Amino acid sequence: MSIYLHFRAVAESEIRDDHTWLAAFMSEAWENDIAEYAAGIAHSINKGWDAVNYFYAAADALYTDADDPWTLPIYGGRPVPHSVDADPSDPPLMLLEPPGVSQAARFLTTVSFDELWNVVDARFSALGWTRQEYLEHHRDLQELYGQAASAGHAVVKAVWA
Repeated sequence: MSIYLHFRAVAESEIRDDHTWLAAFMSEAWENDIAEYAAGIAHSINKGWDAVNYFYAAADALYTDADDPWTLPIYGGRPVPHSVDADPSDPPLMLLEPPGVSQAARFLTTVSFDELWNVVDARFSALGWTRQEYLEHHRDLQELYGQAASAGHAVVKAVWA
């Protein structure tokens, strides 16, 4: 079984703060994932998003920043609660609003991938996780958040199982 964390940049003015509507929006985006990924407005991580978050957590050991911006790319944002009449099979959703997207973009462009990898290398390599895999996620997230921040967009996150 595959499970994905799906990221989608979107203009805040186009978002309804309603779980049912947002789940339908994300479902349509998921169906167009290849085109949206190519456009730099979407990304997804299969199963390993918690490890990507753990990778970014290495920034805690390297930098002293009270805001902990490393938490934003993967788990940042607020949950969008299901409404009373929502379909219980709709995915969990998070919404990272434009100020948080800008913070995440700044973090992703200023943090040193190599320094982070030096902190986690032994642990990640022992688990069979490769540097290249994390470098690709990092670059894709840099592009997604960078474009979204430049456009003043939010990022919606959905978990698909």
